[in-house]
Amino acid sequence: MKSLCVYCASSDRIATKYLTVATRVGAEIARQRWALVYGGGKTGLMGAVARGVKDHGGRVIGVIPEFMKARELEFTEADELISVLTMRERKMLMETRADAFLALPGGWGTLEELLEILTLAHLEVLHKPVVILNQDGYYDDLLRMFDRVVEEKFMHATIRGKYAVARTVEEIFPLIEQWTHQPGDAKWFQTK
Repeated sequence: MKSLCVYCASSDRIATKYLTVATRVGAEIARQRWALVYGGGKTGLMGAVARGVKDHGGRVIGVIPEFMKARELEFTEADELISVLTMRERKMLMETRADAFLALPGGWGTLEELLEILTLAHLEVLHKPVVILNQDGYYDDLLRMFDRVVEEKFMHATIRGKYAVARTVEEIFPLIEQWTHQPGDAKWFQTK
């Protein structure tokens, strides 16, 4: 069974529309017969995705740091709940367990996880699909920043082949399935 790593918000204070879509994402993961690999939380979009998967007969693999378990934030209904000591261990384990990555709307943690995965893809360390769900234009400003990074020549335009952007839940799995590894520009790393 393939696993989709989902990065997303843990906040319960967000608009209902985000929770609704996260639940639909979970249902689609189960429908596609993939497992969910995620941060192991029960709140916010994290909890909504996990419940969506479980409610539709899918498999949930949570990776959660001990300090979050101590606060009783874990999704106890997970099929597999892996405890780690640090956030770095969490990210590494999620990365190795995943066959593809999906970023839903989120805050600092989501952005940090997404950018780390994109950095690994840029450095040719990671050759797995990365999809950004740009729900209601949530990531428009970040995507414009990516364009500026290329325009200002901080990175080569080949970075655009390292991720795909979905606007709807229905677009996610076709983008994952159609994905092929796009090598970066090796000359970009050479010094002059």
